[in-house]
Amino acid sequence: MKLHHLLLAILITAIWGVNFSVIKLGLNAVDPLILAGIRFTLCALPALFFIRKPDVKWRYIISYGLVFGIGLWGLVNLGIKTGLSAGIASLLLQFSAFFTILLGSLVFKESLNRYQIAGFTLACTGLLSIVFITDGSVTLFGTLLVLAGAMAWSIANIINKRSGTKQIFAFLVWSSAFSPVPLFLLDWLVNGANGYTALVTHLDARSVLSILFQVYPNTLFGYWVWNSLLKQYPISTVAPLSLLVPVFGILGSMVIFGEDVSMVKILALMLIISGLAVGLYGHRLTSFLRENASI
Repeated sequence: MKLHHLLLAILITAIWGVNFSVIKLGLNAVDPLILAGIRFTLCALPALFFIRKPDVKWRYIISYGLVFGIGLWGLVNLGIKTGLSAGIASLLLQFSAFFTILLGSLVFKESLNRYQIAGFTLACTGLLSIVFITDGSVTLFGTLLVLAGAMAWSIANIINKRSGTKQIFAFLVWSSAFSPVPLFLLDWLVNGANGYTALVTHLDARSVLSILFQVYPNTLFGYWVWNSLLKQYPISTVAPLSLLVPVFGILGSMVIFGEDVSMVKILALMLIISGLAVGLYGHRLTSFLRENASI
């Protein structure tokens, strides 16, 4: 991956990491599914009226919108609402890297080298170590919801790559139009009118800023860049970079909510970063060492 693309990808992971704390701020006043519904409404409107439909089949646009909007962010919002900390949610969601790589190898026949396998195994050990966290920042139901969201994210990545679209931004805008209505209906079925009543009475400036951050830098800019990178590079190269998200996620939660960072969390982060380094740069590092050893 070219250096400027790598730096851009790291910027996106920083935005995505902080976004988990931003979501938690918004959930203080807005129901999880309604928050996701508003987010994707603003992603689609008014841009939908100015951007032509991407030249792909409707099934890709609709399926991406449903999986990305409901399967990913609807579930993640619900998981955070159960009491899961923003930092832990960002950590759990990175299972999507492994799901994406596995699906990519099955669908696109992308082979994995030994360094990627070793790196992913190491990082997975870090992710699994969260079961030893006992400071109240982990809930079982929230964990299951976010893991389901991670699987949805990997499916969305495959749908995006399978669509073959080169109109990345248009694809994101048009697919977002299919997320809000199901999200709003699901909240109505679960909570009746309570969520909408609370939206009118409890919406404040902090919630509005939370929504705007989720829509513009996080979704429209972030996923436009990310999906563009997926078009240029193999999934097995891009997906592991998302493992940086929990680093920024935990840092953001520390600053905004004062989340305690125990030794177990530090160990998990160290294992994840080590796995990322091995998976991405293990082959280059080995070649470099061999070349210098032969001099």
